[in-house]
Amino acid sequence: MTAQASFNPKAFRDALSTFTTGVTIITTRNSDGEPVGITANSFNSVSLNPPLVLWSLAKSAFSLEAFSSNKHWNVHVLSTEQETLSGRFASRGEDKFAGIDLDRGINDIPLLHNCTARFQCRTAFMYEGGDHVIFVGEVLGFDKSELPPLAFQSGQYALAARKPREGVRLSNAQEHPPECSYTEDLLGYLAGRAHYQLVAYLRTLLQNHRLDEHAFFVLSVLSIQDKLTLEQINHYVAYTGREVNLALMLFLEKQGYVVMERKGNRDRYVLTAEGREVSLEHVALAKAVEQQVTEKLGAGDSQALKILLKRLIQATDPGIPDLWTTEDSPILTNPTSEVPS
Repeated sequence: MTAQASFNPKAFRDALSTFTTGVTIITTRNSDGEPVGITANSFNSVSLNPPLVLWSLAKSAFSLEAFSSNKHWNVHVLSTEQETLSGRFASRGEDKFAGIDLDRGINDIPLLHNCTARFQCRTAFMYEGGDHVIFVGEVLGFDKSELPPLAFQSGQYALAARKPREGVRLSNAQEHPPECSYTEDLLGYLAGRAHYQLVAYLRTLLQNHRLDEHAFFVLSVLSIQDKLTLEQINHYVAYTGREVNLALMLFLEKQGYVVMERKGNRDRYVLTAEGREVSLEHVALAKAVEQQVTEKLGAGDSQALKILLKRLIQATDPGIPDLWTTEDSPILTNPTSEVPS
């Protein structure tokens, strides 16, 4: 890395964007009393005593007049659920406040709901800083929630995951194993162990219904897309590496969880009312387990984990059809043939 006497503005901007920030929406009212709001990630703390914060606004911004003339403004630290709201307030040419529930803050300045934190401020100082105006505000009031904050890094929204100071280790071994050995940092081991530990909570309930994990997958598929052939079911559960055979479907029929219907030249399986009730019971337990995990990890880390797992699934997906859209239903390779009974 070398210092440069002159540099490309775009490269400078790109370098600055590597600094991860939160995302805020700052609101005020213009001289006509209309609400004004913008998205900004230049927000920062200045002082605890007195309580001061700052942010900056481009001199070319249409909203500069409103923020310069009204000494009161509110800073909203956005939560991970407010990415769309951030985009709305970053754009021009629309009523940004249309359809949004608002609270009235100090001096009637709009306050948005469902934020990670909110700061109600009064301008203490204004400074020129190159092509921006820097607003330093005295904090008159604030509130915070437990909602995880939205982050912004290198031009993209991001999620902040906590990193324990002491790190995370599953083993107490003092010596590091050789690089070629099976270690706790192997991604496949971590994903597999996490899966089996989560499913362990479900096994007791499954056993009470004389079901195994594979049967649970079949019932789950049929609870989302009904009237599927055996071939289609196998398409949807291909990620398990196990094939659904006629013996399993006959077992589920005897248990009263599915029935087979003949449609054209195809046998299709339909979830019964009892089968749907059992499936919903399993899903309810799975969600309860997820809630327990979320309480241990924290909402932000839990959401970050889901996104990383989805990216992992996309990166390793061999082409399994989307279960939640009918458009991607697997096409039958031989629609005129019958499934043997």
